[in-house]
Amino acid sequence: MLVQAGPTRIRRTRKRSGYSWTVNYLSLLFPDFCLIACGFLICRYTALNRPVWDQVEKLVYFFLFPVLLFHSIVKSPLQLQAASGLVAGGLMLAAAAIALSYALPYLPLLGRHIDRRAHAAAAQVGFRFNSFIGLALAERLAGAQGLLLIAVLIGICVPVFNTAAVWPMARQSQRHFGRELLSNPLILATASALVANLLGFRMPVWLEPAVGRIGAASLALGLMAAGAGMQLAALARTKLLGLSLIGIKHLLLPLIAYGLSRALKLEPTQALVLLAFSALPTASSAYVLAARMGYDGAMVAALVTTSTVMGLLSLPLAMHLAGH
Repeated sequence: MLVQAGPTRIRRTRKRSGYSWTVNYLSLLFPDFCLIACGFLICRYTALNRPVWDQVEKLVYFFLFPVLLFHSIVKSPLQLQAASGLVAGGLMLAAAAIALSYALPYLPLLGRHIDRRAHAAAAQVGFRFNSFIGLALAERLAGAQGLLLIAVLIGICVPVFNTAAVWPMARQSQRHFGRELLSNPLILATASALVANLLGFRMPVWLEPAVGRIGAASLALGLMAAGAGMQLAALARTKLLGLSLIGIKHLLLPLIAYGLSRALKLEPTQALVLLAFSALPTASSAYVLAARMGYDGAMVAALVTTSTVMGLLSLPLAMHLAGH
């Protein structure tokens, strides 16, 4: 456990060795990586093959993940006024991440080598985040205050990111964007949870254990489904797109977050949470969303796995920047 967030904590974390940082983040990311590997092996070497995982994806997409998102957002009150600087930083970071991810097919030289349909499915990898890892990391870094601040970012950014993830896929497949939003269970869950939180709704105590178990099941099955759908050859077919999105997610966003934290003069704890938020691996539900909308889920699953591994580099980078 790290010491409390603040100037003292930040100065002390500078003295940590690279090995200590690696072990710390490996312990945080290793469970996710193991679940992805389990899904990959089970799907290919047991009787629980592809047809089984098609049904698992539907269960995760239409029920388990929406419950997790709703619970994550409503369980902590959103104090928007107290964290107005952090909210502004989170929204500006979200806008930058979405703009950079969307812009790839239109860049000179780079754009003509990127398949538009593959980009529509994979663009979300450049800006979405794993909220479970974010909650665990915020608690390690700054205790209850960190959890409260990351809850604010989750509540504000998840509806924005989910909407931005759906738009290019709906546009590329010529589906009605409004209909896709209204029928997307992830967007419905996050939007309704944000409204419920602001209205003061709290999950009944007697319901908390059951909802918590549903959330845990969604994380485990979502990551295993990503592993089951992963085909590394699919990533090789879109190396340029994959490298570009991973570069945005794990290099550019921590640098942008660092600039925003200085420009907005965030207090140390808020700056720390914003930087940690910027470096999180992408959401495991990215694979489920792409597969359910008829896109190349195998390629997105490979990018989810790559992003999980790259978190071992981007999280220490973000914490190093927070130390300055």
